[in-house]
Amino acid sequence: MSGHSKWATTKHQKAAKDKVRGKLFAKLIRQVEVAAREGGGDMSANATLRTMVDKARDASVPLDTIERAIKRGTGELEGVHYEQVTYEGYAPNGVAVIAECLTDNRNRTTSEVKNIFTRNGGSLAEPGAVAWQFHRKGMIIIDKPGVDEDELMMAALEAGAEDIADQGDTFDITTAPTDFIKVRDALTEAGIAMASADLTMIATTAVPLATEADARKVLRVLDALEDHDDVQNVYANFDIPDEIFQAVSAE
Repeated sequence: MSGHSKWATTKHQKAAKDKVRGKLFAKLIRQVEVAAREGGGDMSANATLRTMVDKARDASVPLDTIERAIKRGTGELEGVHYEQVTYEGYAPNGVAVIAECLTDNRNRTTSEVKNIFTRNGGSLAEPGAVAWQFHRKGMIIIDKPGVDEDELMMAALEAGAEDIADQGDTFDITTAPTDFIKVRDALTEAGIAMASADLTMIATTAVPLATEADARKVLRVLDALEDHDDVQNVYANFDIPDEIFQAVSAE
């Protein structure tokens, strides 16, 4: 299993903890606000906003909280102005990392993200240094139990999915960014539950991590980035054997 799927699994586990602390809510609200500011508050005309609102609703963010975030984004309510900043760097073993942030203070966030990389054995890189190793895609993860594979494939492929990969416990559906919402809606209409559905960055090549020690070093960087309030999404191009991943993720 490659880095995206494994890191997605780790993030789902971590999200439950973040939800208790309220950190996940805060990050999702920022995403809704920025999407509304950049594309307007009409979800029928702003696909990014619709995706962010769906993510917030899936995480049980209250509807009135979402609506206030949209109004802050459109200027109907006063709010903090968040800027989108993307950082590129390397974790140990040369693993490429992308961290997407929303910040109200670029200098502070740059300093703190750089510190996360360096104190965990990585390094911050120049823009463009690792981005060429990733492609923007839609990714929908379906838990296998109770799912009819033929029905899933028919609904996803007819709606424009690029690929359906059997990952053991899940089916991972990849789409072009422009087809993501259409495929997600088709699965919903077919009554197929989704473990997660999001636009993401998928690596074109993977760095193998053959030992538990190497895996821990890389996951330590990614986890520290995820814990930062300004970091919204983290992507990396590692590949860890299943038995090693299970051992280190259970710690």
